[in-house]
Amino acid sequence: MRFHVLGLPHTVSNLEYLACAYTQKVVKFCQMMQGRGHTLFHYGHEESDVPCDEHITVVTNADLEKAYGNYNWRENFFQFDVNDHAYQTYYKNTIAEIEKRKEKHDFVLAFFGWGHKAVCDAFPDLINVEPGIGYSYGVFAPYKIYESYCIMHIMGGTEASSHCKTDWYASVIPNYFDTSQFTFRDKDEKEDYFLYLGRVYEGKGVHIAIQAAEAAGVKLKVAGQGGIVQEMSHMGYTELPDHVEELGYAGVEMRRELMSKAKAAFIPSIYHEPFGGVQIEMLLSGTPTITPDWGAFTENNLHGLTGYRCRTFGDFVEAAKNIDKIDPKFCREWAERNFDMHRVVEMYEKTFTDILNVEKGDKGWYNSYSNLSSLEKYYPNIN
Repeated sequence: MRFHVLGLPHTVSNLEYLACAYTQKVVKFCQMMQGRGHTLFHYGHEESDVPCDEHITVVTNADLEKAYGNYNWRENFFQFDVNDHAYQTYYKNTIAEIEKRKEKHDFVLAFFGWGHKAVCDAFPDLINVEPGIGYSYGVFAPYKIYESYCIMHIMGGTEASSHCKTDWYASVIPNYFDTSQFTFRDKDEKEDYFLYLGRVYEGKGVHIAIQAAEAAGVKLKVAGQGGIVQEMSHMGYTELPDHVEELGYAGVEMRRELMSKAKAAFIPSIYHEPFGGVQIEMLLSGTPTITPDWGAFTENNLHGLTGYRCRTFGDFVEAAKNIDKIDPKFCREWAERNFDMHRVVEMYEKTFTDILNVEKGDKGWYNSYSNLSSLEKYYPNIN
């Protein structure tokens, strides 16, 4: 199969841009699919670092500087607009470059959804797929792959529930990870702190993590884009609470160390998380997770086994106090056996093959090819 992989116009497809989950999906997808007999064309920034058959530079440092100046995305959330110079340059150059290389039945992969729609619209003759939908607006492609059943059901809404309008080719494939990027540490190797890692803002529940840690009498380290005091000033914080240490943006090695040494992680998003990749990254590090009881956490955080799911503030506090009951080895095994890219690649190949059967008119839905094991989940033995 042949894939035109669309990088994000406002970032660079490399590990430095860890703060952008969609950028990392691009990087890991190329890593996952390379060497399996497929052809990969990557379209992105000149400093991209992805394994592929051909990288095509469509935006440069000069383009990003013209669009965003010296904007510091490590300290602040990403800033971009589909009408800005970086996006318009990306669209123009990518469309021209795909035109030179396209063949019938090629896939165009819109990893950033609506942010890539202009490219997909230029190629109605190719197979447009949104391969990792973790957003709740701007979904447009004829073939959709969701990160979780949660987000698929949200997008299906009442029509899918009560009017028989479910799409057979709207599949669910979880986010995928290079497990070698994470260091496992068992209980006796942990340090005396809890961790919040992600965008530092109310939507991700940083205020809940701060308050729950204080009530439980534990130390909390906070790492990510944004700042606590600026974000939480409306809650009465004028300075950093004594039990909290703010670390700022965490790169690859800093993240690895923070996640592996933490006793547990608070991930208290107050919206329905489409996936919440940091939760799986924590488990790969042997670090239990404390999450809400909604969104993709209901699929990926096994209550009492990989951490706890919470409905009230009291639940968060009690979860922190009882975190020693969770076995880090179980956390790692659950995450490694189900979310490693070498496992998830089978799910993608099954879905892309199903789509090709439709596009080629090869019996389509009635085709005899099947791989039932692609949907299997592995559950470690529980003592």
